[in-house]
Amino acid sequence: MRVASARNLHGHVTQELGVRIVSGALRPGDALPREEVLAEQMDVSRTALREAMRVLSAKGLVEARPKVGTRVREERYWHQLDADVLAWRCASMPPADFVHKLIEMREIFEPAAAAFAARRGEAAQVKDIEAAYRAMEAARNSDEWAAADLQFHESVLLATNNELMISLFSVVETALGSFFVQSAQKSGDFKYSLPYHRQVFEAIRRRQPEVARRAMQQMILDSRANMTGKRRTRKSA
Repeated sequence: MRVASARNLHGHVTQELGVRIVSGALRPGDALPREEVLAEQMDVSRTALREAMRVLSAKGLVEARPKVGTRVREERYWHQLDADVLAWRCASMPPADFVHKLIEMREIFEPAAAAFAARRGEAAQVKDIEAAYRAMEAARNSDEWAAADLQFHESVLLATNNELMISLFSVVETALGSFFVQSAQKSGDFKYSLPYHRQVFEAIRRRQPEVARRAMQQMILDSRANMTGKRRTRKSA
């Protein structure tokens, strides 16, 4: 129990300092207080603080140097695809620039994933995509929608039967989950993209790789327009 408690404690310290850094409360170049001072401020042992610092250092967020102390590193050194770093960014209301970069990343791999799923997806995997689509169709609020949306995209990635692409999704899952929640909340109708999801599902079911690729690309472009406030609503269209 003591070991678990110690892990929870340094995990809490890692989380708190990590959020401060990625949110900009602690900026690149900022020096952290001396170990004994910071430990006292956070009401933890120096052992727990050291372990947290080791974790943050491994993620590229901080750097300790003799006679200089521990400083926050420049953002280019951060392990941007680390699950914790992504989660901390999303928890601190990611800036528009980060959202755009996430959309760009989706544009690179998701249309290809849809095409591969149409070629390689097994019958059971296509059923999983349909189940996620039906859950989106039945969603009663934006939270249910976002959860089903994430499941839909994960099911498409799984249907590629490419372990590298599947691993990529597991890395960005937290960021995508946050993105889908924001996208749903930003739209007046959180089900606005349901027709695109149906097109992707139908193309995969019918084994039409290029149709699936184009449908996924259009879905992401529409999502970008929604997040930037440039999507045409049904009324304006």
